[in-house]
Amino acid sequence: MARAGTTSDAFNAVAEPRRREILSYLAGAERPVGEIVSALGLEQPSVSKHLRVLRDVGLVRMRCRGRQKLYRTNAEAIRPLHEWAGTFERYWQHQLNRVKERAEAMVHPDPNTPDRNTKEKR
Repeated sequence: MARAGTTSDAFNAVAEPRRREILSYLAGAERPVGEIVSALGLEQPSVSKHLRVLRDVGLVRMRCRGRQKLYRTNAEAIRPLHEWAGTFERYWQHQLNRVKERAEAMVHPDPNTPDRNTKEKR
């Protein structure tokens, strides 16, 4: 099955790491293309291409101020990405809690729990 184009939806658009970088940078404030180029160390044509993809799927909005184009994130369009990723938060929190419990058990072993590494004396 052929993979959908990166401009088809928000999930495909953010699959590209540079686009995620741009979105993260724009989360702080509205910014012109030149500032994005300077801050992220990317080439201007590359940034413009990524911004076009992000605009096409609705993740960023653009407005003109004179000759300058300013970009900002579109929080409503990002919401489905956030909600989907949030479904995994409980899983990762559970995994982190298990790691924490194991680490604490190694530092402060429970005296009532038999040591698995030694054989019980009869």
